[in-house]
Amino acid sequence: MKLSEELAWRGFVNQTTYKDATALDGDPITFYWGVDPSASSMQIGNFAAAMMVKHLVKAGHRAVLLVGGATGMIGDPDGKNDERSLKTLDEIAHNKTGISAQYTKIFEGYDFDIVDNYDWFKTINYVDFLRDIGKHVPMSQMLGREFVQSRLGESGSGISYAEFSYSLIQAYDFLHLNETYGVTLQVCGADQWGNSIAGVDLVRRTSGREVNVWSTPLVINKATGIKFGKSESGAIWLDPNKTSPAQFYQFWINCDDEGIEEYMKIYTELSQPEITEILAEHSENRQQRYAQRRLAQEVTALVHGEIDMRFAETVTEYLTGRQTIADAGETALAVLRQEIPSITLMERESSVIEALVATGLASSNSDARRLLTSNAVSVNGVKITNETFAASDFRADRLLLRRGKAFKDSALVEYSGN
Repeated sequence: MKLSEELAWRGFVNQTTYKDATALDGDPITFYWGVDPSASSMQIGNFAAAMMVKHLVKAGHRAVLLVGGATGMIGDPDGKNDERSLKTLDEIAHNKTGISAQYTKIFEGYDFDIVDNYDWFKTINYVDFLRDIGKHVPMSQMLGREFVQSRLGESGSGISYAEFSYSLIQAYDFLHLNETYGVTLQVCGADQWGNSIAGVDLVRRTSGREVNVWSTPLVINKATGIKFGKSESGAIWLDPNKTSPAQFYQFWINCDDEGIEEYMKIYTELSQPEITEILAEHSENRQQRYAQRRLAQEVTALVHGEIDMRFAETVTEYLTGRQTIADAGETALAVLRQEIPSITLMERESSVIEALVATGLASSNSDARRLLTSNAVSVNGVKITNETFAASDFRADRLLLRRGKAFKDSALVEYSGN
């Protein structure tokens, strides 16, 4: 399968300035993709674009991976209703380190360069920049941007000169990388199309050279219609300190059937025949969630490595009841204690009410009683209404206490009495 065909099949085609998408099937080019250090980690929205970048690199194209130290000092105003709060220089430095480390891990084994746009902006003279660059940027282009119109409109909150200039700064990145690295393509998410087109126009106006943009669609959760990667607790991060491997794994396990094929194409390196086979087996018994488990295995291994993926898989097996908690070894128990609340009891016949409160599954004794009477509490996957644990609830001196159905609302209760 040619690169252009694979990108189309995987759903990585949104808008492009190329007259023909098969341009990527030709001789190797140098392209760039950037992430602003608004946080110390990418999230899975960024990771979708990273997977597209990976396909380009595997096809022989060279990647320049930009961490936006300069643009991160301002923050992209596109899609924001209000002015961003500026991050401190220390925060930006910390975040740049995190993003760069993730670049290195995701693209390990491939040929790429990591650059920071602060390195060229820190020496630019403001007046020279206005004369040499700003002179080539029409105000009509900048004022025509949708986010500018909405912020300057009657009900808008206004926009600072700094945020207004963001697209000009990003446009200059394209010009600089074209001149210094021979970059002829910018890869971006659909929400960066306007900023990227500004770069194409700036390169053309200042040098007459032709460069291009290729944008990938934003991934939308088909079950909810909202941007993919958001959970009740927030974004799903690639950093294990922000979203643990087990939480990461469980996010993919919980993906809806409606979008599972799309997610497998975007977020894994599985081939077309492999995905077809997985979906066929999945359709035979959807309750087993075979496709979700394969998706979780593949993506977690890509982001966190095979070892952490296996730990995450094991923890999830216990939390879902696919394996009994009695069989958990000390290593698995140690991981469980990190993932969910845990308490130790000196007596087996202890209060369920107190355990729910102590583990944070209930906010108070009255809240715990309400959960019990509404049939929302289970022990080892079995609903209970009694306010005291029975000795038989413990399997190898441990049990799993849960509120509701979510994996994250579980707690490990252990007995260590005589």
